Amino acid sequence: MEGKEEDVRLGANKFTERQPIGTAAQSQDDKDYKEPPPAPLFEAGELTSWSFYRAGIAEFIATFLFLYISVLTVMGVVKDKTKCTTVGIQGIAWAFGGMIFALVYCTAGISGGHINPAVTFGLFLARKLSLTRALFYMVMQCLGAICGAGVVKGFMGKTKYQMLGGGANVVNSGYTKGDGLGAEIVGTFVLVYTVFSATDAKRSARDSHVPILAPLPIGFAVFLVHLATIPITGTGINPARSLGAAIIYNEDKAWDDHWIFWVGPFIGAALAAIYHVVVIRAIPFKK
Repeated sequence: MEGKEEDVRLGANKFTERQPIGTAAQSQDDKDYKEPPPAPLFEAGELTSWSFYRAGIAEFIATFLFLYISVLTVMGVVKDKTKCTTVGIQGIAWAFGGMIFALVYCTAGISGGHINPAVTFGLFLARKLSLTRALFYMVMQCLGAICGAGVVKGFMGKTKYQMLGGGANVVNSGYTKGDGLGAEIVGTFVLVYTVFSATDAKRSARDSHVPILAPLPIGFAVFLVHLATIPITGTGINPARSLGAAIIYNEDKAWDDHWIFWVGPFIGAALAAIYHVVVIRAIPFKK
């Protein structure tokens, strides 16, 4: 019992990402840069730690809330033919970006605040977390997204939900599959690149006089990407978000291009991780 209490007290700090997303990786008082050690591929101790499962629950709840708010916002815009009485595309972008800002802030100290399999994949490639934790996060994110979209369908009713498209991501008319794939790659690169930059311990040490709240640039990146790519794909850049809406909507058009919303984000995340490891981390720190 004493061991369990200690594990709860330590929370996500016992088996955590080497560099949490939503919090500064280097304290403002520590001017010297210390490179966090790479995470092991498999960390068996995580599987017996309450903090590991606690982090997974946090990812599930955060992705559930993310889909609930964002898909409801999409539904509200789609149902109005003129769009004049709704929040419009800008409102959808704010809903996605604002929720990411709030949820990363809320869950950063528990799970690192990923809320996106592509972000988790990018951090895994950069050795910020173990394969065990990465896979667990992805499963919990997808389950949360499915439940979040399911609750929206329950509120809207099956007929209205299906008629309004269910918030599912598709490549819009006038654009090719290549256009959609490219938009998802670049959009996810922007997001994951921002995640790495906002949480870089080297940057925190060098610019310690400039306070930074990591969830803010991350949420703003999501907002800007949505503004740019909603007309093309509805903006995925989050495989869990796309999967949850596709499963609950479950129409052929939601599945025809669904691969784009996994392949694109994972390629974008991989490119951001490579850029971080090869370019950003490779630059020696100087006082």
